[in-house]
Amino acid sequence: MTTLATRNTIMRLAVASACSWIAISAAHAQQVAAAAQQAAPAAQDAQGAPAAATEPEAKVDNVVTVSGSRISARGFTQPTPTTTLGADDLAKTAKPNLFNAIAELPALQGSTGRTTSTNSTSSGIQGLSSLSLRGLGPIRTLTLLDGQRVVGANVTGVTDVSQFPQLLVKRVDVVTGGASASYGSDAIGGVVNFITDKKFEGAKFNVEGGQTTYHDDKNGTFQAAFGKAFMDDRLHVTASVEYGREKGIESPGFGEVGPNGRTWYKNPAYQIRPLSQTNDGKPQYTVIEHAQQYQYAKYGLITSGPLQGTAFGANGQPYQFQYGSNGVPTGTGAVTGCVNPFCIGGDLSGSVGAGTNLAMDLTRQVGYTRVGFEINPDHEIYMTANFGRVKSAFSPNPGAAKNANLTIQCSNPYLPASIAAACAANNITSFQYGTANAIFPENINVHPTREMRRLTLGANGRFPAFGKDWTYDAYVERGINFTDIIVKDMTLNARYNAAIDAVRLADGSIACRNEVARASGCVPLNIIGNVPVSAAAWGYVAPENGPQQHTRQQQDVGSFNINGEVFDTWAGPVALATGAEWRRESYRVNGDPYGNGIFPDSPNTAQYPADPILNSTVGNNWYAGNYHNASGTYNVKEAYAELNVPVLKSATWGEANINVADRHTKYSTSGHVESWKLGANWKTGIDGLRFRAVTSKDVRAPNLSELYAAAVVVNNVVQYQGNTVTIQQRTVGNTRLRPEIARNNIFGIVLDRPSWAPGFSASVDYFDIKVNGVISSLTAQQEVDLCVAGNQEICGAMSLGNPIPTNNYVTVQAFNLASLHSKGYDLEAAYRLNLKDWNLPGRFTVRGLITRNISFLTDPGVVGTIPSEGAGNNLGSTPRWKGLFSQSWDTDKYSLTLSERWISSGKYSNEFIECQTNCPVSTVIHPTIYNNHMKGAFYVDLGGSWKFSDKATAFFKIDNIGNVDPAAAPQANLSFGINPALYDVIGRVYRVGLRYNF
Repeated sequence: MTTLATRNTIMRLAVASACSWIAISAAHAQQVAAAAQQAAPAAQDAQGAPAAATEPEAKVDNVVTVSGSRISARGFTQPTPTTTLGADDLAKTAKPNLFNAIAELPALQGSTGRTTSTNSTSSGIQGLSSLSLRGLGPIRTLTLLDGQRVVGANVTGVTDVSQFPQLLVKRVDVVTGGASASYGSDAIGGVVNFITDKKFEGAKFNVEGGQTTYHDDKNGTFQAAFGKAFMDDRLHVTASVEYGREKGIESPGFGEVGPNGRTWYKNPAYQIRPLSQTNDGKPQYTVIEHAQQYQYAKYGLITSGPLQGTAFGANGQPYQFQYGSNGVPTGTGAVTGCVNPFCIGGDLSGSVGAGTNLAMDLTRQVGYTRVGFEINPDHEIYMTANFGRVKSAFSPNPGAAKNANLTIQCSNPYLPASIAAACAANNITSFQYGTANAIFPENINVHPTREMRRLTLGANGRFPAFGKDWTYDAYVERGINFTDIIVKDMTLNARYNAAIDAVRLADGSIACRNEVARASGCVPLNIIGNVPVSAAAWGYVAPENGPQQHTRQQQDVGSFNINGEVFDTWAGPVALATGAEWRRESYRVNGDPYGNGIFPDSPNTAQYPADPILNSTVGNNWYAGNYHNASGTYNVKEAYAELNVPVLKSATWGEANINVADRHTKYSTSGHVESWKLGANWKTGIDGLRFRAVTSKDVRAPNLSELYAAAVVVNNVVQYQGNTVTIQQRTVGNTRLRPEIARNNIFGIVLDRPSWAPGFSASVDYFDIKVNGVISSLTAQQEVDLCVAGNQEICGAMSLGNPIPTNNYVTVQAFNLASLHSKGYDLEAAYRLNLKDWNLPGRFTVRGLITRNISFLTDPGVVGTIPSEGAGNNLGSTPRWKGLFSQSWDTDKYSLTLSERWISSGKYSNEFIECQTNCPVSTVIHPTIYNNHMKGAFYVDLGGSWKFSDKATAFFKIDNIGNVDPAAAPQANLSFGINPALYDVIGRVYRVGLRYNF
């Protein structure tokens, strides 16, 4: 393994060699400069990608700027692979949100959108359109707007693509390699750069609408953009406005039923036997359908004791619950023939698995403008303003299931007389109870809203130096993102528990047993059977003002970059890019007093009055979610230099260049870190054949959430030195976190439009990414185990064995313990054919992109665990193969595009041992499973357009023509049982629209 010192030595030698070569060539450069300029080749494919990418047109001086490098130079070809989607490519996808089009690229894996996190209440990522490269997560993918950072849409620093001006985007560059040396933190997986049309003139409109084949998720989009030059083209103004609404797919409620006629939902789940029973040669895990969670019923079920199996229906009438698997209750909480907590079949009416919205209701409102003024032909000052508001709405689950964790007293006046008599006959005073709470008049519903306000002021231009024209770009930015999460119709745990524990008073009325709760307004709630909930009882357990979380996140940036050619040599121009940046990130989040606890910054108010039965010290009073206060800030100072040195220009051997970059960064929280890049590109003497290679050290600094996570305190127990120890578990951020350090290696071969096949381009790139010091959270028990194993850093986060037990605590934090190792290769190819050569109209284009994940190893760095293989784990986001293909026919008037999306089949987990009989004893690390196969998917899409006038074009798009159902993705609990991060979960979608330009 190369040591840090060796890496630095190699880096410095590379830079020294390049500088020495420059010095040797300087004298010769004066003699050949004129000839070199005359012989300078036309700009090549600047992205280093095959012609499958839409290539930006070169300027007359043959200088291009691409997203994988800071260098702009004549004939420069960067070594880092980059795929480009142009405006025409994006228009053909006809998506209401550009995020959906980009996320289909094979290298994009693990992106989040409005079909993910629909079961979450307070995570902050609901409805967040964030891009992830290589399955490394959005936090390791840097998303830029015109090469500039954008304020994060949540405390992880991840941007929301929905807030970008989409109609003005002229291309999107997807850099599939580490780019920290060029752009700084977060670019471990790569960079996605949205490039806007800064000189657009005229006006254009886009109107589209659609729905699914199930007549849901109805959507409509309106976009308009304007551009005009004034004052003899010195003043240029562009602006755009957008409104989009995707109405989502509502929860079908309770039972085994898919939303709006979808028939694929069959209550999939894992049936998991205890480890101690796996010495019988049978597998521990079995994937089942029609899973019945027997710890509750739709309107209530007695789950233990002599009355186990008694359920309640209309008006509280008792009946015998129908267990699946021909199960019979044992009276101890178990059911014969079933594996806790599931039977198969039986009464599934109370299942809550399909109660989540399949897709969120999403509304986008975006405004953008850029005003540029040329002081003179060489200098421009500009201003951009971006406003984006994205509102979501969804239900994470129906009711609020209680899985056999309620105790009902036999004296409860709501119990039928027959049950009270049965209690007396069996000499019991209470029983365990579970219910889906289907009597609740409303489902929990979550309403996240993100509002971005971003302003940049900048200047760009050129100036002479060293006998050459140099360019500069400087800007300052302030971005603010307000995120408000409002949750409605959620219960308070303490109030619910007090309300269901009812007694009959001496006057015959029914009241809450707890006198303190009664005095503070408790209204009794009847959860025995299907009975209406009174407005008073509902208002008490689920007050009008529910959980709230309000976050203000701010980003301030100052950046200066210069770029130019130092001089010309016989092999081409030597180019330099350098610059510096200062950045500050800060946030503050405030929760409601019931969620956070009562503090000066979250006091009781008229909307949240004091309540003695609620926990005012640590909060956590709501049924679900984390609504605690927190704040934090850090700043970054950095400078970089990038150098491109041509080293070969020969008619026989071709052309080659070396690309070197180095960046030094100082974080206010973790100190200094260096990132660098060393790459080479060789255009061989063989027609169209090119080789490229790059190695880099890349970084991701801990984000605001990891550094300053809101504090949450709960009670817990851990095993320590053979004893069970009661602890106070304090979950907080960790300001001692260090940056993650990655090493990227890429080697590629490109065949770019050879003379014998001028319309053909292809490339293959092998990638190998290792990330060390990965920031990951641990459980309290894992931290204790690591401390016992000798990790002194983690030992400092706890205090155990105190004489006073209440002083025992474990601080649950994130640590730099884990590691990631991903490797695979990308394939990209395209063939363009002008049909006029065949006496046919138009042009025909075939394009294909494939990513093959060879391995994706995750090592938690935790005692008792091993690295797990994620490649081919189709419950995750990194399938073995992911492909995107298209075939397009285009004329000046018509276009027709057929496209295919492919995901290879895989496994539920690569750590499972598949067996049916003679299975080994199952272990925590390698459980046994009956069937470990998860099918893949192949989707076909069709789109077309008709330009029926010089200014107007009508278009249509059908996604998932075959209406392919998502593969079942079982979990250990009931859910929709799908993986929206990988599969199409919505079904066939129709869209039509009109584009108008003038």
